[in-house]
Amino acid sequence: MPVIRTPGIVCTVRRHGEHGAVVRLLTPDHGLQSGYVRGGRSTALRPVLMPANLVTAELRSRVNDQLAGLTVELAESRAPFYSEPLVAAAFEWVTLLTATVAPEDQPFSRLYAALAALLDLVCAAPSARWWLRAMVRYEALLLAELGFGLDLERCAVTGGREDLTYVSPRTGRAVSLHAAGVYAEKLLVLPAFMTDDEEPDWEQLMQGFALTGHFIERQFFSDRRADALAARAMLIDRVRRMVG
Repeated sequence: MPVIRTPGIVCTVRRHGEHGAVVRLLTPDHGLQSGYVRGGRSTALRPVLMPANLVTAELRSRVNDQLAGLTVELAESRAPFYSEPLVAAAFEWVTLLTATVAPEDQPFSRLYAALAALLDLVCAAPSARWWLRAMVRYEALLLAELGFGLDLERCAVTGGREDLTYVSPRTGRAVSLHAAGVYAEKLLVLPAFMTDDEEPDWEQLMQGFALTGHFIERQFFSDRRADALAARAMLIDRVRRMVG
């Protein structure tokens, strides 16, 4: 692998040895990249290697199958926002999700742009309701980028575009209110903000998380990686506590 110099979003940091760390970054042109940071657990580097931070990275490796050596410089710190429990849970979940399910060395420019925008919004939005909508949409985008996109444009039964109210938990396709009939209770609710620019209320946001969460769990976390969903459960729990 040649030397890669790139901006990157820190996604996960795993201790390696006594002082080092294995770091996974999402980059705009090279996708998810892993590298070993010498001294990554040091006092100087721990504030740099926090999930959601933006860094300038350089990855070097002698051979293609060897873990790259990674050096980083802090470009933008989001450490101050970790003092807010809901924001901290959001950072932890969205970065862990990305690092866990995205394949390495495959460019996902749309995903990088969306994650960067989402993290900026989490830090800048006056209300969590603004960025929670963006997080649901990010989860839906990630599903689509990895080949499991939801089909929310037409009713799976009639082909129409009106009154799309539900989603099939099996196919991920939208279903209209009329077509759902007696099967409505077995379907997932499709909140309006998933298909237009309507501002969601708290109930609709939770419906959005239930929708994307169903497919995220089924497609990505049905095996040994299921423990990662604990970070999502923490986020949802903190949202519910805030709403009351």
